[in-house]
Amino acid sequence: MSRVSLLPLALLAGLTLPAFASAAPVDPRIDHLLTELGKVRGIHGVQLSPDGRQLAWVVDTDGEPAVMLAKANGRDAHRLNTRDAAGSCRESSIAWAPDSQHLAFLSTCASVGAGKGHPAVVVADTVGSAAPQKLAMLDGYAHALSWSPDGQALGFLYVEGATRAASAVAAAKPAAGEIGVDGLEVQRVAAVPAAGGAEEMITPASSYVYEFSWSPDSRQLAYVAAPAPGDNNWWIARLYAQEAKAGAEPRALVDTRTVAGPLHGLQMALPRWSPDGSRIVFIGGLMSDQGATGGDLYAVPSARGAVTTLTPGIKVTPVWFGWTGADRLLVAQIRNGRSEVAPYAIDATHATAQAPLFALDASLGDGTAAMGLSLSADHAKVAFAQSSYAAAPEVHAGRLGRTPPSAVTAINAALKPSWGKAESVEWDNEGRHVQGWLLYPAHYDAKKSYPMIVTVHGGPASAVLPRWPAVGFGGVPFSALDYFVFMPNPRGSYGQGEAYVQANRKDFGYGDLRDILAGVDTIEKKLPVDDKRLGLTGWSYGGFMSMFVPTQTQRFRAVVAGAGISDWQSYYGENLIDQWMIPYFGASVYDDPAVYAKSSAIHFIKQVKTPMLIVVGDRDAECPAPQSFEMWHALRTLGVPTSLVVYPNEGHHFVDPAHQRDVLQRALMWFEKYLPPGG
Repeated sequence: MSRVSLLPLALLAGLTLPAFASAAPVDPRIDHLLTELGKVRGIHGVQLSPDGRQLAWVVDTDGEPAVMLAKANGRDAHRLNTRDAAGSCRESSIAWAPDSQHLAFLSTCASVGAGKGHPAVVVADTVGSAAPQKLAMLDGYAHALSWSPDGQALGFLYVEGATRAASAVAAAKPAAGEIGVDGLEVQRVAAVPAAGGAEEMITPASSYVYEFSWSPDSRQLAYVAAPAPGDNNWWIARLYAQEAKAGAEPRALVDTRTVAGPLHGLQMALPRWSPDGSRIVFIGGLMSDQGATGGDLYAVPSARGAVTTLTPGIKVTPVWFGWTGADRLLVAQIRNGRSEVAPYAIDATHATAQAPLFALDASLGDGTAAMGLSLSADHAKVAFAQSSYAAAPEVHAGRLGRTPPSAVTAINAALKPSWGKAESVEWDNEGRHVQGWLLYPAHYDAKKSYPMIVTVHGGPASAVLPRWPAVGFGGVPFSALDYFVFMPNPRGSYGQGEAYVQANRKDFGYGDLRDILAGVDTIEKKLPVDDKRLGLTGWSYGGFMSMFVPTQTQRFRAVVAGAGISDWQSYYGENLIDQWMIPYFGASVYDDPAVYAKSSAIHFIKQVKTPMLIVVGDRDAECPAPQSFEMWHALRTLGVPTSLVVYPNEGHHFVDPAHQRDVLQRALMWFEKYLPPGG
């Protein structure tokens, strides 16, 4: 229910959102902190040319994403000159041609022939002096540009006539007409000839495609798809292959609803062809969000056949991988709250992890997928964006080896942490090893005691990895105001293997809470945390936990619940993504209402005494606003201090900068009121 993917949500052209201002006076320290957080420039994509000599990235520039081009070492960086002299335009989705001389991207800039905010597919000659050229004009939402290996075509995901970004976390369309029938928007694979021309729809109109890849000979596509509506049906998507031409008949390779073995009923992501085209390897596992990949590696013959589990029993979570040879993979994975890059040896039946090349207390990604890496064609060089609690986002590039590549940009070099030091905390509970991240108060003094804010991540199939914060909801900024901040990865999280991810099925809010409380106890045994000043917060699944936990324990003295779920039974009929619930709850609410009631805060509401701030977007399709209204109404009726703030025209992920600032500001002020940090 909350993504960790680095993929940006492109705003649809012409979309304007009203400002949202808090009426409450603002602590000057909070105002200063928010201003500093607002200075970070996001990096949304990093791509290394196939020959390893050039580097491109997309970075926020004057408030809008722009494409930069440089040598592979970051030198001679310059902006591709497609910007308008006046007016706004956005550039995104960079992709190098196999010849390493042409860079494709999407642009809404009028200077390249885009009009009225619609995107154009643009190609720049990076070794010549000619201005970037428009290949095709689009009328809708597009992303995920990918060159065919032979360089003859550009494929991409496309929603013709789109009214919103193709994502469940984007603001939902206002409900109108016959629900589930009228106005369905279908994302398909489209292609444009490298020489230019009109786009051609490759995949059927009956299938909503989530991701795709070209076969090595450029003649076929592999893709993950399901019937519309796309926001809901990813959890039952199948793996297909077909010829890369319009009207070709798809062949279903994997249906997790019917396949036998550990993949049954789970989800799939990242289909990647073997170098000889004979099979497709993908990641399969219990995933709560499209784009938040994690699980085991599986393989299936590209012409159809049995599915093979390649990594049974591993104690890490592969998130991204790429083929680096006929018998080799490079895998980006999570282990114990850290990012790892490791080679795997692969044969017909197994993919065996080798010693990791390097591990980082950081988040990394190239913008194409969670933890994606951009490799040169010979796999000798690598590039990605990286950030941590200690360092703001930069582009890293260099040789792929035992030493992680260093930063080749200084985009955010002037930014320094205003929060305290970070450390990994590990403990054991109920036979499981658990990990989390702890931030110290910015002005820590071991002789003083401090309040602590526990931040529960979304998902629940996700993980907390060190990442530089931006303006918006999150736990890191509390450290700057002299709180301890504890960000656990309890059962249900990535990083300890698939069995750990699945350990909270039919048990939301119970086992994971015990893991979290055991972590709190571990910290309190060695650090001066005031147990009478514990706070709790989170977004999405973390918002559910923020609503549910106060019904189970009085240990937390203040709560901020973001985009939460108060009643799983009513939620089932309100949300637009109910397919995700079956793998976790085992049945629909109509077949087993008790398992949903078991984890519903509203069923234990009279146990709540904790002051609670509740925040949500009014067009949230994943955690609909009525869930927040239900919790707020109950607390208000019972006399528990509460406040509900609803943000107009926002989905599960807020996009209006004013709203991003306001929601964090309110959270900071709520805890400052009920858990003052003075020691």
